[in-house]
Amino acid sequence: MPLDESFYARLIDNLYDGVYFVNTKRVITYWNRACERITGYTREEVIGRSCQDNILNHCTELGDELCKTGCPLSATMTDGGPREANVFLHHKDGHRLPVRVRVSPMEDANGAIIGAVETFIDNLEFFNARHKIRDLEETVTIDPLTRVGNRLLGETRLKTTILEYQATGSPFGVLFIDLDNFKLINDTYGHEMGDRILHMTGNTLRINLRQTDVTARWGGEEFIVILAGTRDREMLQNLAEKLRNLIERSHIPWDETEISVTASIGATLVLPGDSPESMVARADALMYASKTSGKNRVTLG
Repeated sequence: MPLDESFYARLIDNLYDGVYFVNTKRVITYWNRACERITGYTREEVIGRSCQDNILNHCTELGDELCKTGCPLSATMTDGGPREANVFLHHKDGHRLPVRVRVSPMEDANGAIIGAVETFIDNLEFFNARHKIRDLEETVTIDPLTRVGNRLLGETRLKTTILEYQATGSPFGVLFIDLDNFKLINDTYGHEMGDRILHMTGNTLRINLRQTDVTARWGGEEFIVILAGTRDREMLQNLAEKLRNLIERSHIPWDETEISVTASIGATLVLPGDSPESMVARADALMYASKTSGKNRVTLG
């Protein structure tokens, strides 16, 4: 017995993967339930809008916005070739979420391309598995607003990581991150928006680091990141730039605009004779060098 279109619609709607369709102008024509679950956007909010209208707004880990350069949907509709990519989509709450996307062309009965279908699945299970913290630490050392480690966790992990370096020579790096113009956000939009920005930044850092890395809120709008196994300046620079770009590309919708923030970062590798205090002081001074050099940048030392 032939199956009607409603059967296929229900089937797609109940898939675990996010599935959405666009026409040749990249206007969204279908949005399944998994899309709602993964992105936070309901179908009423997105159907009839372009996928580049501050909805998913895919970017690479280097911050390149694919809607402007290298959109897989556009490329597939141009040459008919399927594509796959690891990207970071914009969640409705503002943070960046790692996903694996697959794009295929949609054709009419004559074989003409009339749009494209993108499927995506969140990589959170994989990413979260890389940075779980012990259950006991969850109750004692997690900052309740940002959901990253608190200062106690940062100080403790930095101390033990230096002791490990002294015993085994295991290299690592430290980032000192300070959000730019954060007081202006609080003064302009209120402390509730400031808290949302801190929560968004915490999510961006927490989701996009490795299991061996440690993120902690140092105080106010300051964070430190301990990057285990960071061997050289190039690796340190790449990791710091990845986080700086992802923070810059995250935003929160507000009224008819969007609120975003940038970060100034100081980055340093452990040196013989370092203490927790000397490493933080050096990274902090490098962060201030980023501030005085124009903000939204990484300074190594």
